Amino acid sequence: MSNFHQSIVQLIEQIYQADDHALRIELPLDSAPQWSLIDWLNVQPVFPKFYWQARDASEEVVSLGAVQTFTDPAPAYAVLGEHQRVWGGRSFDGGTQKNRSGLPSFFFLPQVELIRRQESWFLAVNLNSDRLAVVDTLRKLVTQHVELKEIDAQIMAVSHAPTEAHWAQLIDDVLTSVKQQHVKKVVLARETRLSLSKPLSAAQLLKASYANNHNSFHFMLVLNEHESFMGSTPERLYFRQGSELQTEALAGTIGRGQTSEEDEALAYWLLHDEKNINENQYVVDDIVDRITPHAQQVTVEPVVKLVQLRKVQHLRRRIQVALKAGINGVQLLSALQPTAAVSGVPRKEAFQFILDKEPFIRGWYAGSMGYFSHEQAEFCVAIRSALVLDKEVRLYAGAGIVPGSIAEYEWQELDKKMSTLKSLIGESHSLEVTQ
Repeated sequence: MSNFHQSIVQLIEQIYQADDHALRIELPLDSAPQWSLIDWLNVQPVFPKFYWQARDASEEVVSLGAVQTFTDPAPAYAVLGEHQRVWGGRSFDGGTQKNRSGLPSFFFLPQVELIRRQESWFLAVNLNSDRLAVVDTLRKLVTQHVELKEIDAQIMAVSHAPTEAHWAQLIDDVLTSVKQQHVKKVVLARETRLSLSKPLSAAQLLKASYANNHNSFHFMLVLNEHESFMGSTPERLYFRQGSELQTEALAGTIGRGQTSEEDEALAYWLLHDEKNINENQYVVDDIVDRITPHAQQVTVEPVVKLVQLRKVQHLRRRIQVALKAGINGVQLLSALQPTAAVSGVPRKEAFQFILDKEPFIRGWYAGSMGYFSHEQAEFCVAIRSALVLDKEVRLYAGAGIVPGSIAEYEWQELDKKMSTLKSLIGESHSLEVTQ
């Protein structure tokens, strides 16, 4: 019997011995599991499933099975006990007239969590309702070492929505709206569909991204066997610890150079380009405007900083907030999502422009993924993301359109952002690209 299997048996015994008021049991593990959490999540027969790694890699969590699910997250606070967390996400356009069948949000209090905090490991259960159901889930868990195969699917065909010609027209429409003072900025996005030579699992793509894309949040939401949403995003929506909040404006983008000299030149250009600096400032102003009603004090980092990732470089300014008493994670979600970095300014008008004009449904893309509890909450912005559907992968990326935006360059920016994930999948020599 493996050490991990022994821990499951021990946890089941603790469940049977727990008093009626116990809501959570967290069992420390003597040693790290012999497999990666992504490998382990992939083989589990329990749904829903959620994977999370914090941007600084300080915590990694797999959550399995649902004690309770929530399409509106606010009621979850009534059932949460100490140190219990609800996991999931809020979509960009679910429940709107454009995406009526899409979920506005999906959160769940998990039955089982496998957690790494720094170098310490824990197996935990939540016992708010049917304890026998939790025991049954524990007994279903696959405990042997099952390693994911490396990606061997190839991209056979690519299609874009909008097409490049339609993209240019949409940018003209945005710039016309800016001139007419209806909006200041709109973040237009593209959906790129990759047709593959063979099925690909979201866990395979996530594991490859985890290995290649650092300084990022990594997440995956699996509602059923047929579709999964995953991503590796550099952008934090917010982190709340008690009454302290950290958020940021991540906007303004350029690619990475082929040499260190070219990379430095591109970084210098980005840090001094008026268009990109203005785009970042729009996001800062929107966040400050949205968070101020909930804040005692808001402090904005005085100077914009550079964030360098594998394929792109961004401008970022951090924002620290002292919250008013009683403000919770769900209120913060409503205040901050969607940010000006994925929607635009003013928020209502930019959001409506996107709903009216973009030729695809965003769904989870540009929404938020993470967790909340009474003690703390953290959410990332669901960019650099993909919807994985067996032999098709749908990639998403957006670009902030402001005065000075040029359609050709913005299209190239989308390609660079999508390459975060697209570059992890091989391309067929006979690759067919359709508009």
